[in-house]
Amino acid sequence: MIDISSTDIAPKPLRVREFYLGRQPILDRNQALFGYELLFRNAPIGPANITSDLSATASVIAHASQLGMEKVIGDGLGFVNVDADVIMSDIFVFLPREKVVLEIVESMKVTPQIYSRITELVGHGFTFALENVVADTSQVQELMPLVDYVKMDMSKVELAVLSTLAPRFKQDGKKLVAEKVETREEFKTGLDMGFDYFQGYYFAKPAIMSGKKLSPSQLAVMELMTLVTSDADNMDIERAIKRDVSLALNLLRLVNTPAVGARQRIDSLSQAVSVLGRRQLQRWLQIMLYAEPSKRGHSMTPLLMLATTRGRLLELLATKLRPSHPHAADVAFTVGIMSLMDTLFGVSMTEILKQIQVIDEVGEALLSRAGFYGDLLKLAECIERIEDMEDQIVPTLRELAMSTDDLVELEMAAFEWSDNVVRYAL
Repeated sequence: MIDISSTDIAPKPLRVREFYLGRQPILDRNQALFGYELLFRNAPIGPANITSDLSATASVIAHASQLGMEKVIGDGLGFVNVDADVIMSDIFVFLPREKVVLEIVESMKVTPQIYSRITELVGHGFTFALENVVADTSQVQELMPLVDYVKMDMSKVELAVLSTLAPRFKQDGKKLVAEKVETREEFKTGLDMGFDYFQGYYFAKPAIMSGKKLSPSQLAVMELMTLVTSDADNMDIERAIKRDVSLALNLLRLVNTPAVGARQRIDSLSQAVSVLGRRQLQRWLQIMLYAEPSKRGHSMTPLLMLATTRGRLLELLATKLRPSHPHAADVAFTVGIMSLMDTLFGVSMTEILKQIQVIDEVGEALLSRAGFYGDLLKLAECIERIEDMEDQIVPTLRELAMSTDDLVELEMAAFEWSDNVVRYAL
């Protein structure tokens, strides 16, 4: 048997904690979560140390794997860029081969040595993708038998080229991934062309529709939130929950997740209300707004995962940065969850804030990314879109006096918490 830890090119040394971690969702044709592309960027330690290349990817992935790859990708697959150094390194002893897809970067020259190594890794159960394919070149043809996925950038490849290449790759049995899908029109185009998976934030952009009304389940949650925030009696809250069966069942699922950490199983609504308390109940109601009963299961909206991750990350950041302000964490969580409500409801954020009363700091954060909570939200958005907003991360971290080391630790904790909420509750 070949030892896959053998290496001809040693990975370059790096203080492995000096990196940013970005996670971009990849959705299937039903817009259910399929996996994530993991994006690693070296954190600048000094003016001469700013780099975004892949030279240190192996060391970074090794560290992320030691922290717990399952925290980062949950039940999905993790797509990771690899260059020649990584392919020839000993990184693969750290990676769960059934959970990762290795993306061959477009700029990599495939030498006989590299080709042999990829073939070897495929034989050991690793899966590969060709990234950023723009033409049917000789290198693409050479690698095609070794890859399962072909990724094509919707912003770079003309429609005529896409419509020619997509059927050809499909005929070869390859799964097609459309990258940089930023609009619903691009998503529809990709569907029509037969793409299997979609990467981009089209699903998180609000499509404002005048006169749109909340669904019955969302209306029930909003009415219940009003009761909770207006200090209504527990009996009134319990009665309101019981009027909506799906709401009651969903709440019981949520309060029994590992993310809640209840010491004993909660079987009744009265118990749920009393055990959780008003603050936690409001939190779970905010989450449940994203969990439409009709969207459960295969077609679960990815907004739920994104909103819960944002909410939890902002909460953890606030706890770390303002330990003497116990309410800061709750405010931060609310900002994270509410930041996607314009997309969820198809209503402008200004209109939402007319209907939901919030404190000034929350409103400023949501409308203009201003203030402490606005900085937290801006940081979360920069990390999500690290390819486009990388240059904004350093100034925001500096404003918050936050280290990259702490940021990655909190990110991974937020990923794990969000995955638990979605996996166990809904």
